[in-house]
Amino acid sequence: MNQAPAEAPAQAKKRKPRRVLPGFAPTMGFTLFYLSLIILIPLSAVFIKSAGHGFEAFWAAATAPRVLASYKLSFGASLLAASINLVFGLILAWSLVRYEFPGKKIVDALIDLPFALPTAVAGIALTALYAPNGWLGQLLAPWGIQVAFKPLGVLVALIFIGLPFIVRTVQPVLEDMETELEEAAASLGAHRWQTFRLVVLPTLTPALLTGFALAFARAVGEYGSVIFIAGNLPMVSEITPLMIISKLEQYDYVGATAIATVMLIFSFVLLLAINGLQAWSTKRNGQEGRK
Repeated sequence: MNQAPAEAPAQAKKRKPRRVLPGFAPTMGFTLFYLSLIILIPLSAVFIKSAGHGFEAFWAAATAPRVLASYKLSFGASLLAASINLVFGLILAWSLVRYEFPGKKIVDALIDLPFALPTAVAGIALTALYAPNGWLGQLLAPWGIQVAFKPLGVLVALIFIGLPFIVRTVQPVLEDMETELEEAAASLGAHRWQTFRLVVLPTLTPALLTGFALAFARAVGEYGSVIFIAGNLPMVSEITPLMIISKLEQYDYVGATAIATVMLIFSFVLLLAINGLQAWSTKRNGQEGRK
């Protein structure tokens, strides 16, 4: 009778916790298999295909003047669009979380429109709006501003498709942020800019970097919404994905794989740098929080 209570805790310690999913080995095995099947094998095929033609052929195809112009437009416009969305996406997320106004639910629903709208439809709609005879284009024409069929049109399309990534990444963090911290900073004499810079921004930095990376990655590979408004003029408004499609249509597999490889390497390096900054920012915020 006296040993029963002592044996019960010992048996409870020996009993393994029950898990809903299988153990680590089958779960990790399935994860690696699925990741390899969907991502690693296709990407490896691009590198292997481009390496099989020799370095000289790869370099000639990847550094052709027309291809270099497409790199400049695609990556430059993507970085600029992601940076613009970083600012205005934060403002929009802040307004949706911190304020109440008529039509708030409609605005919140419209943010997800680029996710649901087919990219070709978005490109046609933007072209119709910003063409010289469009609703907005004819207002800009007297000022000498042409959006459609110019690099500026590429930027507008990339801003359109990248905005939801910033807003939907920052919005949950703002909703979970306690306003008491801002009130405490104000009570200690901090003005609004100091409160935002020292209290709000450090908390939002990881989410902002994540949204920036997602918006940039989406913009670099965007095709459907850009080709209609870009005009696709050689050396002027040709994006890199269009160059890959053109090479494939010409059965120039060497050129297509070479351009795709350069895009993969550049995108991977940039995303790796952004993720490193995000990890560093999270670690720094954690250390400051412990202090």
